[in-house]
Amino acid sequence: MGSRRNVGLAAAAVAASLVATACGGGDDAAEVPQSGERGAPTTVEGDALHILVTNDDGVDAEGIDVLVSALVELDDVDVTVVAPAEDQSGTGGRTSEGPVTTEIASTAGGYDATAVDGFPSDAVELAVDDAGLEPDLVISGINEGQNLGPIVDISGTVGAARAAARQGVPALAVSQGRAESFDYEVAAELVVAWVEQHRDAIAAGDMPTDSIVNLNVPSCDGGELRGSLEVGLATEGDPVGTSDCTATGDGYTDDVTAFTDGYATVTDLPVEPGT
Repeated sequence: MGSRRNVGLAAAAVAASLVATACGGGDDAAEVPQSGERGAPTTVEGDALHILVTNDDGVDAEGIDVLVSALVELDDVDVTVVAPAEDQSGTGGRTSEGPVTTEIASTAGGYDATAVDGFPSDAVELAVDDAGLEPDLVISGINEGQNLGPIVDISGTVGAARAAARQGVPALAVSQGRAESFDYEVAAELVVAWVEQHRDAIAAGDMPTDSIVNLNVPSCDGGELRGSLEVGLATEGDPVGTSDCTATGDGYTDDVTAFTDGYATVTDLPVEPGT
């Protein structure tokens, strides 16, 4: 992969931003090397988890900023943000055929980031292949709008997570459901709980990489989130509608119906689309 990347001065900017991890941003951020300087090693010391965060809505999107803000509050977690410079929604697992350039950037809340002039999968491949990052986990999101059932293969959020799994890194794709307003904090809380629940397995290298985890969280215009369910991937139904968090049904077996009736859904997806 690295042979087709632009790894000149642009790569120096990537390394600088990758090393200046988002541990609170602002004055707490690490010093950024100048172009042409070699960044410090990206290895995380001790028991800290290194989480690479990306998305498909673009580095300045609200969802990724809320996610990073929540993750950096965890103890002994090192967060690095590498994400597309622009909105790349609906690009699935596409990668660029030509050179990919980068620039030092920040999220909407001011956390250090690297912006990639390419697709979500480009961001993951560049971070791992070219910048030599060795994350323990990749989290892609929080996406603006759910990625369920029949549409998962066109999701850039899912595509980035799959790119990570192909690199041997466990990955979580997370999306916030459509509503009058996107309640990203709800999804962020569930992501933090998921990381804490699986932290030991992640640290031990015991998380699977032959699949990814796809988390979709409703934004409730009325009522409250009903809970979380591990369900299968739907093959039919409306994957883009809003959720009714006042529903009272039960016995859900697929992500579309459970999500539609107000549940956050957790679904394992194969790394390769259509398998």
